[in-house]
Amino acid sequence: MPVDDETDDDRRYTVVLNHEEQYSIWPVDQEIPAGWREGGKAGSKEECLAHIREVWTDMRPLSLRRQMDEAQGVA
Repeated sequence: MPVDDETDDDRRYTVVLNHEEQYSIWPVDQEIPAGWREGGKAGSKEECLAHIREVWTDMRPLSLRRQMDEAQGVA
């Protein structure tokens, strides 16, 4: 039976992010996929998702943010 409710998920996760500073979570007992790195938080699924909600305030990929900053003359 699949786990639908986050409260029933007792696995531990780590926050990961890619080169575009996009966030996700990954089970701590699995190798982080290529192109992703640890994001500095591990814990329950809800703890990791709460951390992502707190720190990922701009959903635009890093390359787009840089491009828009350059177009506006921001260094």
